[in-house]
Amino acid sequence: MLLLLSPAKSLDYERPLPTGLPHTLPPFIAQSAELIAHLRQLPPQDVAALMSISDKLAQLNTARYAAWQPEFTPDNARQALFAFNGDVYEGLDAYSLSSDDIAWAQNHVLMLSGLYGALRPLDWMQPYRLEMGTRLATDHGSNLYQFWGTRIAQLLNERQASSAQPVVVNLASQEYFKSVDLKHLQARVVECVFEDYKGGKYKIISFHAKHARGLMARYAIQHRLTRPEQLMQFGEKGYAYAPEVSSPDRLVFRRNAA
Repeated sequence: MLLLLSPAKSLDYERPLPTGLPHTLPPFIAQSAELIAHLRQLPPQDVAALMSISDKLAQLNTARYAAWQPEFTPDNARQALFAFNGDVYEGLDAYSLSSDDIAWAQNHVLMLSGLYGALRPLDWMQPYRLEMGTRLATDHGSNLYQFWGTRIAQLLNERQASSAQPVVVNLASQEYFKSVDLKHLQARVVECVFEDYKGGKYKIISFHAKHARGLMARYAIQHRLTRPEQLMQFGEKGYAYAPEVSSPDRLVFRRNAA
């Protein structure tokens, strides 16, 4: 069973890493370098327009593209699980995981990425910003979905080639999960949905849902879950499995108060 997460816009390259943390290299470095070559052709004002970001952020990321290197080192990169710093990763709280937890996550968690395609927790990552929904034109098409094509699905297939019942648990946003070509994916897909009761009905509240996805990933990591049915026992932060609105491939978790 593989768990898929979205990346985070916010990054942290300052906090000290756990002592003795191992590293691996991303699987699609050549493709990342190809994207960087396209991004380097864009002046800051074009980056700002392409990504709908401020001039300050555009200048920061233009500098990141210029500094990016195909050789990853401790000076220019850190492990992806400890580089992302958004709501999902606050829920996952990697710094409090044990070394055994992280080793298990390395084999069962993948973070989708506009620049890197997919990253394992211990894959070195250089800082960047490139959301999967960005309409960056390349020789492969007009957007990143066309650029990545079937590569991410093929990687997921390879990661579960020895499994009799391959399963992908989608804890990513739809923007990122769309990068997985389902026509080529040879695995069952299970989606986890998190709803809060507000205004007289249950609804998905983005901030809480993102945090809950991280909590679910943490729960799966710490309990070494191998089957999607085991996810139903998740009960962190007041969430509970809601069988009346769930299906085998769409597990809904609800809570009455944030």
